[in-house]
Amino acid sequence: MIAGLIDSHCHLDLEPLKSGLPQFLREACAAGVQGFVVPGVNPDGWPGIAAVAGAAPRVFPAYGIHPMHAECMNDQVLERLGERSAQAVAIGETGLDPVYTVSLDLQERAFREQIRVAVTSGLPLLIHCRQVFQRVVNILREERGDRVGGIMHAFSGSVEMAREFIRLGFAISISGTVTWHNAVKPLRIARELPLEHLVLETDAPDMTPERYRGTFNRPAWITETALRVAEIRGVAVEDVARLTTGNVRRILRIEGSSA
Repeated sequence: MIAGLIDSHCHLDLEPLKSGLPQFLREACAAGVQGFVVPGVNPDGWPGIAAVAGAAPRVFPAYGIHPMHAECMNDQVLERLGERSAQAVAIGETGLDPVYTVSLDLQERAFREQIRVAVTSGLPLLIHCRQVFQRVVNILREERGDRVGGIMHAFSGSVEMAREFIRLGFAISISGTVTWHNAVKPLRIARELPLEHLVLETDAPDMTPERYRGTFNRPAWITETALRVAEIRGVAVEDVARLTTGNVRRILRIEGSSA
């Protein structure tokens, strides 16, 4: 058990976690996880996130449109997002990802709209990005995303790029990829960036740590990431838990008594 961890990004509303949620929450609590941030992916899934958050006091909802669903963005969805923001700790996950078939121009329009909602509502952003990091930095500067900051989810860029996001007020999230046998960039991030700018996540049910590869991920396994970061840095895992959890609480304005 590693007390005091917060999973800053896990999809508790999605299968296969959804069907066995009480069990997975118990497992996570037994492992020392005290809070769970659940990001939105598709507007159709927002009610499910709200239901999960309403049923468990340590679950914190975020609402947004993942870049692979950018075509869902329209005026009605944008209005719904603004309404949901009143019950959210963040807007997201949103961002850019050229891996998907949705055009980057369409993704960018949806991304910009969500940044504007975040700035208007005073909420931080949960950002998904692969490959096009400089484009995301430019958009954040243009839309004044530095006013709210947020978290770069499962960051896969360079240390130099991470520092650009830190200057814009974003924490860098480390996932189970740091435990993979072929990890390179995640190791540099974990080793070279100050712990004051790092948070931990599982992205469950995805990004399963090395020891459990071949099955779906779950929040309890965030301990694998915490232990690996502690090993890389040569510090106590309790310090990793305390600092990264403090970062999540600060960025998302989660009170200590709430989780």
